[in-house]
Parts: sequence; structure tokens; C-alpha cells
Amino acid sequence: MTAKTVLIVDDEAPIREMIAVALEMADYRVLEADNAQTAHAMVVDHQPDLLLLDWMMPGTSGIELARRLKREETTAELPIIMLTAKSEEDNKIQGLEAGADDYITKPFSPRELVARLKAVLRRTTPRGVEEPVEVEGLRLDPVSHRVSANGMPLEIGPTEYRLLQFFMTHPERAYTRGQLLDQVWGGNVYVEERTVDVHIRRLRKALGDGHQHLVQTVRGTGYRFSAKG
Repeated sequence: MTAKTVLIVDDEAPIREMIAVALEMADYRVLEADNAQTAHAMVVDHQPDLLLLDWMMPGTSGIELARRLKREETTAELPIIMLTAKSEEDNKIQGLEAGADDYITKPFSPRELVARLKAVLRRTTPRGVEEPVEVEGLRLDPVSHRVSANGMPLEIGPTEYRLLQFFMTHPERAYTRGQLLDQVWGGNVYVEERTVDVHIRRLRKALGDGHQHLVQTVRGTGYRFSAKG
């Protein structure tokens, strides 16, 4: 299996070095940047698998870079872990709203960082992720990030895409809203369970009349993806 590449973005060289050593020992490839501009260019050129991004940096802050990456189609799906010395709850919420998948508060142990990083990568790259999945003419291609219905492309948002990908790779099983939050959003405590309902509704709308029946409501439990009635 090819080693995953992690880009560390922090203006403090000793912190980058400490993280780099821990990640290299855990068999990750490591890239480093000391500011947001360099980091953005490296993301475009090297397409890392994950970004470790410091919140506070001179010039463009980490949070601004996270927002920019999430806005751009080619980098919208890049997993981001924010590194922050701020432990106040509202800053964590701000980071998550900017599109970060997780955050870790300094000081942290390298072991904790590696564990969190593995968890985020596990969530964002499910097993068999390279293989296209097809059910009743609904096709999801993880390599090109395209969804089509009977050969016609569908417009689908990034969260709905992740939700559909999880459903299509885990069919015929009922999941609670909490389980879906863990699997699709990464279990962020700041995302409320009713958010799942909103995205399910959007997903059904995107699938249209021909395929929305595949996303079924299970009374008293949550949702399941099934080709059976």
C-alpha cells in the first residue's frame, strides 16, 4: 500500500520537526510549509492525503486557508486537522464550520496526533474506495467523484456525496443518525443529529424520482440504503 502523504503547515519550525519525526516513524510521507501561500501551492502540486494546519500564522491564517481549500472544487474533499493553542469552544466550532475534519489542541503528544490522523484518514478513505459502485443504474465513481443515474450526470454536494458513498458501500443495514454522523461527518459533537435529516433530504432531491426510493427511512432508527422495497 502506498504511504499516505501529510502536509504540515505551521510557522514554527520546531513544531513541524516534532510532528514530522512522529509521522515518519508511523510510515507517512511528510511535506512541510511555513505559511498559507506556500501550503496552497503545495496542495495543488503534490495533492497530499491530509493537511495538518496551524490555526494562528502570520499573514493568511490557517482558518482562512481551510475555507479557501473547501471552496475550491479540486481541494474541497481534502481532510484537514486544525492545530490550535486555543481551547475555547467557539474557536473549535469556527474551525469545524470552516470545513476542518478534526482539531487538536497544543500541546499534544505525537501519539495522540498519529491516532487522530489515522482516524480521519480512515473516515475519508473507506475500504474499496477506488472501485465504482452501481445499484439500479445509479453509479458512483470515487476516482472521478462523479455520480450518474442511467448514464446521466447528477449534481450532488460534497456532504451528500460522502453520505451516498457510505450508503452505497454499506447497503441493506439501518444506521442511526448518530452512526451516520460518526461515519460521514466524523463524529463532530458540534453537528446536530437533525443535520443528517437535512442532508438526507438534499440527497434524495439530487437522486431524483428514479433513485430517491433507495434511501429509506427506518422508523424509530434512522436510515438505510436498499434496493429492496
